[in-house]
Amino acid sequence: MSDTSNTLGEFPAATVAQWRALVEKTLKGAPFDSLKRTTLEGLPIDPLYDGDIAAPGFAPRPHDAERPWDIRSVIAHPDPALANAELLADLEGGAASALIVIDPTGEHGVAVGSAEELGRVLDGVMLEFAPAALDAGFLGPKAADWLAATAKSSPTALLSFHLDPLSSFARDGVSPGPVESHVVSAATVGARLIATYPKAGLFLASGRVVHEAGGGEAGELAFALAAALTYAKALVRTGLPMREAFAAIHLGLSADTDYFATLSKHRAARLLWTRLVTACGVDVPARIEARSSQRMLAAQDPWTNMLRLSSAAFGAAVGGADAVVLGAFTDPLGLPTEFARRQTRNAQLVLMEEAHLGRVSDPAAGSGYVEALTDEMARAAWTQFQAIEAAGGLIAALAAGKIAAQVEAVCAARDAGGPPKIVGVTAFPPTQDAPVEVQHPAPRTAQAPSTRLPGPDGHCPPLRPIRLAEPHEAAR
Repeated sequence: MSDTSNTLGEFPAATVAQWRALVEKTLKGAPFDSLKRTTLEGLPIDPLYDGDIAAPGFAPRPHDAERPWDIRSVIAHPDPALANAELLADLEGGAASALIVIDPTGEHGVAVGSAEELGRVLDGVMLEFAPAALDAGFLGPKAADWLAATAKSSPTALLSFHLDPLSSFARDGVSPGPVESHVVSAATVGARLIATYPKAGLFLASGRVVHEAGGGEAGELAFALAAALTYAKALVRTGLPMREAFAAIHLGLSADTDYFATLSKHRAARLLWTRLVTACGVDVPARIEARSSQRMLAAQDPWTNMLRLSSAAFGAAVGGADAVVLGAFTDPLGLPTEFARRQTRNAQLVLMEEAHLGRVSDPAAGSGYVEALTDEMARAAWTQFQAIEAAGGLIAALAAGKIAAQVEAVCAARDAGGPPKIVGVTAFPPTQDAPVEVQHPAPRTAQAPSTRLPGPDGHCPPLRPIRLAEPHEAAR
């Protein structure tokens, strides 16, 4: 057998000028600059990048080839007993942790209003091995105490309380009592709980509310960074050292079908986090939870959502997310069946165990396009973050309508581009219906303590979630 190890070395290296000449030949007289594009936030995208690439200025996610990221299952069935059954099935089927969405009304999550009811959801789960995260909105401090009670003071319990009143305030446009008081309340509860649960994550500084309302990547990053600083300041005021405060904060980002934008955004988040904590005089690695975008999903021809979710999982995993929360392809229509939940788990398991995406740490490093886009996103987000701080911080910027105005500008730019190409909706619509099954559980509610705090309600222009396909589905 002949030796082919040096085959590539027999070819001369192509220069940028040669590549450009080939591109210009296909343009047939059109200028090379006609191929340049921008993101909706105006960030440049060139048609060709050279090999002069700077090394990334952040520490990649710690490398674990066997379990490179945490497959986190969403638990949102209103009945605590059925939610528990789904949770145990997910863990047995390959999930590593759970995100429990709590809503006492039962409309958008598990109808839980006490430690006993949350205990039923987590019955049979060993929290020292299967992490549990919460999504409880303004009920967060109360839910954190319920989860703490369920963990029975085990110092090795893997808990993520995910306190995040700022996202609830931004989405709803109102807080039950001053939003500043909700931040202080959450920080006080978190500082108390961290003494018993040293491995716990207290706050989730998430920018997803910007994404789901139609905003861009830089705006999402800036919101998350400003939220992280707000929460860190609140924790420091309770007496926590700066390093412990930042170590107790996780970043939350969205992952959508544009996997290059997703992975660049996650890389930019680590770059921004490093700059923020360094400016505060500490050295703490970023921990990122990625959740699949809801705005990208379609109700028409929902089977195509499997492609969108797989792309989102790919982008988050390659971008370095520590935990990936993937929704179900039937989410726009109702609660997922066992089949849809299995598809959600298997999409990540295939990427992890068959595509081996976790075998290389930061595999996109050195790509001209990805490195440039990462840098552009980070610079734009840092500029927006500085503007938020100059306006008095995130709460003041929200109340003044500055965040809403930025989101509206991105939405206007998207609308100006004409109808989007959405497979199964505006592109290649189905010729016949292929219905999917979803769950329609019986209504269920729970008695829960009030989330109201003393003082006047906070107000801001709400960042209402959208679904990009919805107006085009209605037209059909």
